[in-house]
Amino acid sequence: MPEYCRLLRVALSAGCAAIPMAGHAQETTSIEAIDVASDRASENVARTPITGVRVDRQTLERRQARSSDIAELLADLPGVSAATGGGFSSMPSIRGLSEQRLTVLVDGFAIDAACPNDMNPPLSYTDPQSISSITVLTGVAPVSSGGDNIGGVISVESAPPKFAVMGRTLVTGEASSFYRSNGDAFGGAATLTVAGPGLSATYTGSYIRSDQYHGGGNDGLVRSSEYAKTDHALALAWQHAAGLLRLKGGIQSSPYEGFPNQYMDMVDNKSWFVNASYEGYFDWGDLELKAAYRDTDHAMNFLEDKLPGAMPMNTEVHSLDASAKVSLPVSMHDTVRIGSEYHHQWLDDRWPPVPGNTMMGPNAFVNINGATRDRIGAFAEWERHWSDRASSVVGIRYDRVEMDTGTVQPYGTGMMQMADVMAASAFNAAGRKRTDNNWSGSALFVYEVSARAALEFGYAHKVRSPNIYERYSWGRGSMASRMIGWYGDGNGYVGDPDLAPEKADTLSAALALGGEGSAWTLRIAPYYTRVDDYIDAAFLQDLTDMAGMPTGFVQLRFANQDAEFYGIDLSGTVQLAKGENGDGTRLSGSMSWLESHNLTDGGPVYRQMPLAVKIGVAHRRDALELSADFEWVARKTRVDATRNEPMTAAYALLDLGAAYTVSGIRVSLDVENVFDTAYDLPLGGVSLGDYKATGVLRSVPGRGRSFNLGFSTRF
Repeated sequence: MPEYCRLLRVALSAGCAAIPMAGHAQETTSIEAIDVASDRASENVARTPITGVRVDRQTLERRQARSSDIAELLADLPGVSAATGGGFSSMPSIRGLSEQRLTVLVDGFAIDAACPNDMNPPLSYTDPQSISSITVLTGVAPVSSGGDNIGGVISVESAPPKFAVMGRTLVTGEASSFYRSNGDAFGGAATLTVAGPGLSATYTGSYIRSDQYHGGGNDGLVRSSEYAKTDHALALAWQHAAGLLRLKGGIQSSPYEGFPNQYMDMVDNKSWFVNASYEGYFDWGDLELKAAYRDTDHAMNFLEDKLPGAMPMNTEVHSLDASAKVSLPVSMHDTVRIGSEYHHQWLDDRWPPVPGNTMMGPNAFVNINGATRDRIGAFAEWERHWSDRASSVVGIRYDRVEMDTGTVQPYGTGMMQMADVMAASAFNAAGRKRTDNNWSGSALFVYEVSARAALEFGYAHKVRSPNIYERYSWGRGSMASRMIGWYGDGNGYVGDPDLAPEKADTLSAALALGGEGSAWTLRIAPYYTRVDDYIDAAFLQDLTDMAGMPTGFVQLRFANQDAEFYGIDLSGTVQLAKGENGDGTRLSGSMSWLESHNLTDGGPVYRQMPLAVKIGVAHRRDALELSADFEWVARKTRVDATRNEPMTAAYALLDLGAAYTVSGIRVSLDVENVFDTAYDLPLGGVSLGDYKATGVLRSVPGRGRSFNLGFSTRF
């Protein structure tokens, strides 16, 4: 284990260089508090030491005034980008593979999407003000990190439980707040822990709210970009001689969230969850047991920018998650991990009739009728330390995915509803149950060339089954199909029950130079992924308006095609000046280049980030922190013609920041987009909120200049 820890420190020094930092926040410790941050969790990260990056609490604290969207903050990392959604619901992408294809875990649990537009992805249930850390694996991920995915891993963790030393009671916590001038956004969060030597209770709560933001220059108001959200959670923990038992429950309520690149907005999202875990440490090995249940009620309709009109859409999802994992040290050099997982998803999606509207009535539109998606998985993994310099992790896993759904119905049987009537009849007459038997495997090899250099090589074959909407969305009417899709392109999508699972083969390598204590670091990470049966989209027909005229949008069917993704991520740091206690000046930089091809039609893959370069300078002296961050993104010319994806121009942005800590209170002021540069988001899609209001179709603009004020303290 010491070998992996040393390599991990090398990796994190190089990997975190991609995040322009504003120094290091001051942190106090107390001998009255004991953090229980399981060493086994650290081992999980260390299995891919060079391609694993951990974003810690201090970094999140410095960035939380900038955004309430975790995916947007993670886009600072090389190889990670964020596809525009709502104000806290962007969808992350790792090396060209979108969120639907990644393993995204919150406190070790998967969270199912509960929306035909993916308005509530897993990271929307987190908040940068209240989480402890995020681990991102951009390269080949071990099979033990999860199944039913073909990309990397994003793992969000709450703070580990704290306990008091014997004979004392611990009361500790932290509080933070922020204000952003662009969008008149504000929010706050608080964490409070009360603990004894064996029992610990922690409350976490947060609130965020924002109006519509303005684009840079003369771009004006970006409609349908407002949002609000509240989160509450209570975590209990009990530690004893044999391990740690944890129980956590929470609720989230979002009364509204606008989506500038969707026809619909979220008008309510209520979700509650309860999860439990046990970590036992024994002479023969370690045992981890987990279980969770989540219930989500989701509603879509039009917010003010898309009025007049109404089209209520209600989705309900129940999820059950359970897993058991055992780690067995079979020798001084070998560790074997075995485990099994079960995940159940139940989804019901119904669109109530609209009184007085002959097209949306007289019945409810049953889009998904009690669909189920059950996955049972098992894995075996072998970690071997061949010497004090070389180690490997090899594993294989099997996932059985069973899917089924009930019969559906259109709004009615009128002539204008005939496309949906015929589609529903064909869907109901066909067999809908599907079973996939998916085999995956991965192999990683790490070699420490010297104390300042490490190499990693990895290969993985991963398989992912279609989601419920990809298989079971059936509407063929223009309006019904345009309600399906998380692409922000304005097009309509139709599912296909006969979709095959995606099968990806990935080769990755990484070289990390420098490391802890070094005046400079450098990480170079090339990769290649080929995906057979990649779920893309095939053209069905042009969509027309009521007069039969083309709208510029098309109807597409989810279809298996082949695709490839390749590129390189670079990042590094240079210590320009070094003082005592973390003081000094550091220059950091990163570059990500990605190319993708649809091998079936010969065109580019949709929603791929162009070349991006980031440079940051951070200075700290005593309580003062200063930073300057520069970002340049190339012109996006490789676009998906099938979806009518828009090109975007190159742009450059400058952010400035300052912070000061006095009497335990940190005050920060950031100026985002200093020159109020106008630019379009490369992964933003089209601004449908603006289109409905103005009749002019444009790309979604990025945020203009904003003055962001933040406060935080610990006690």
